[in-house]
Amino acid sequence: MKKFFILISLLFINSVFAADMRFVQISDVRYDHNSEKNLLAQAVNDVNRLKGVEFVVFTGDNINRPSKENLEAFLDEAKKLNCPFYIVIGDHDVNKHKEMSKAQYIKTIKKKVRKYKPESPNYTFEKNGVIFIVVDGSKDVIPGTNGFYKEEALSRLESELDKYPDKNIIIFQHFPLIPPSNKETYYTFMPEDYLQIIEQHKNIKAVISGHFGVNKELEAGGVLHISTASLPSYRVIDILDYETPSPTIWAQLRTLSINKP
Repeated sequence: MKKFFILISLLFINSVFAADMRFVQISDVRYDHNSEKNLLAQAVNDVNRLKGVEFVVFTGDNINRPSKENLEAFLDEAKKLNCPFYIVIGDHDVNKHKEMSKAQYIKTIKKKVRKYKPESPNYTFEKNGVIFIVVDGSKDVIPGTNGFYKEEALSRLESELDKYPDKNIIIFQHFPLIPPSNKETYYTFMPEDYLQIIEQHKNIKAVISGHFGVNKELEAGGVLHISTASLPSYRVIDILDYETPSPTIWAQLRTLSINKP
């Protein structure tokens, strides 16, 4: 019987494994167009040197402060990737009072990146038979460091899960459901309903997030909860034998310091 592996590393160029699918997670870039330090450009160069990357996902706090200038500058760098990319919204990204609502954020992305398909902060896409679901837990009216997954986001998640009962599911979000460290001001508010949804759907294989600034993998009920720190580290995730109906997950973490240009 085939097995399903999510093989995680921060540098996996010389792996002896042949990945069925590879993608990259970059989190908490906090890009500032006024900063002289451009770790994102270095990360993009590194990713472009990797082989077989299907896509990159930015899991929130993509910019340091919610502004059109920061977002456009961030997108200018992200567009240099040799593969498609997807965006998750974090607490640093949006604030209606600063003229950067979620709707404005998405509108700016679609105007700047013509091939970007998602129309909202919550969306689904499929790659090579795996379903990826982005769940938004950010707040643009009263921003804060605590995530909150609204009923409408969870209802949509359940609806999407019901569409794909026989597919392997990976969820991307900014705010972890299971805290990877004791940083209470970063905890997700009332995660119980969300965790219950996950428990009821056995085809969810991983929940991948950022926010806490730490690298951690926690297994709960057969689901791998992955938290990733900010640059100068990122994850290269290899999925092996993902077509299996009842897969197992194996994760390996390695540390990367981004090469100087």
